[in-house]
Amino acid sequence: MRKIKIIFFTLVLSLTYSFNVNSKPVPTSFADLAEKLMPSVVNISTTTTVVTNTNPFPFQFPPGSPFEDMFKEFGTPQERQSAALGSGFIIDEKGIVVTNNHVIQNADDIIVRVNGDQEFKAKVLGADPLMDIAVLQLETDEKFIPVAFGDSDKARIGDWVLAIGNPFGLGGTVTAGIISARNRSIGLSRYEDFIQTDASINSGNSGGPLFDMDGNVIGINTAILGRNGSIGIGFSIPSNSAQIVIKQLIEFGETKRGWLGVRIQDVTKEIAEVEKLDKARGALVASVAENSPSEKAGIQAGDIILEFNGEIINQMKELPAIVARTEVGKKVEVKVWREKKEIIKNVILGRLETSDDFKISKNQENQKQKNEEVIESLRIAVRPLTKEDINNRKLPNQITGLVITKIANNSPVANSIEINSIIVEAQKKKIRSADDLRNITKEVLNSNQKTVLLAIYNNQNQRRYIGIKLD
Repeated sequence: MRKIKIIFFTLVLSLTYSFNVNSKPVPTSFADLAEKLMPSVVNISTTTTVVTNTNPFPFQFPPGSPFEDMFKEFGTPQERQSAALGSGFIIDEKGIVVTNNHVIQNADDIIVRVNGDQEFKAKVLGADPLMDIAVLQLETDEKFIPVAFGDSDKARIGDWVLAIGNPFGLGGTVTAGIISARNRSIGLSRYEDFIQTDASINSGNSGGPLFDMDGNVIGINTAILGRNGSIGIGFSIPSNSAQIVIKQLIEFGETKRGWLGVRIQDVTKEIAEVEKLDKARGALVASVAENSPSEKAGIQAGDIILEFNGEIINQMKELPAIVARTEVGKKVEVKVWREKKEIIKNVILGRLETSDDFKISKNQENQKQKNEEVIESLRIAVRPLTKEDINNRKLPNQITGLVITKIANNSPVANSIEINSIIVEAQKKKIRSADDLRNITKEVLNSNQKTVLLAIYNNQNQRRYIGIKLD
């Protein structure tokens, strides 16, 4: 009996020791870590010139009238300065700063504030809209305190993290939380593999760092979920993916991503059964671009890509990110499933940015930006809803409206509506053009009510009514 007790207590002590060795203690305070990191986190403010046309006539043409477009260009151009705020962090003592592309996009002037009181002008070394990353150079000879990148692949769900940034213009704000999830995709950009965290992230935190408990940057805070500020669901670009882009932007001023030249889709359970694949995995090739690396290597529509350059493809969304970070010109093995068996194809990767696919998509994006208009009363930018939007988002066919492309920090909708939401009604009147929305909000501003009722489709394609107080 005594021997059994000794064995029992020894086992308990061994398990307790093992648990203590493998777990990290809960921090009693983040103060020392925050104090060390704060000098490396910066506040970014930008100004952008916005040009709008004012109506030269003392009346409005009815929406859809043939005279509406005819006389629109006769308006008087007026310029105004639009301001925006964001965050960033220093990665080199010479003043190289990393932030989000959307923080500095189209900015005329960029001012970076360091340590709360030092202000410097900055120029853009390079920007990448596809991953939403930009690299800035402070225009000064001063030396700064940089932070180092950590290994985001080692970050685990449940690990403590620290976010520092400039939410709502309140610089030097520190929030703490844990990693809530990994490998999140929310439809914001082409290459998404977000770290999800419950550390409070709000408007103005964009571009700021997410630190591990060693003080290394494991993520770039980029997006939040929720219309009314932080609800404990924030998203960060993993540092390992970001570093590849950052190095290219510093060295070349642009990105050089690998290009395979295929359009792909998910492998469903039904497709796997038909193809006699053991389970639903890989990426199904829907089409192959003409003269692309894939066509030259013999990859065909209907093939299922199971492995690329030694990396197993479990889900379709993994393939674009893996291809993009692979060196241009590299010869890689691609394992595909064809006619119920595995075969190997050798592909020499092209460069995405010089491909026809990329040029077409870029032209489409530029066209969307040209169609943007500013709604002064709401301090937002919008563009017309297109048939492509309706098809992609599976909206009702007869719907009309405006897609919100930008929201100023001081916009009355900032805490209620998200970018990419669609305004379909105002005061229960259908919205067909930006002028419709301008006219209705103008009427509301001239009334005693000052509140406009908007009907929108949010990012989850749910129809909602939102009351907005105009100022």
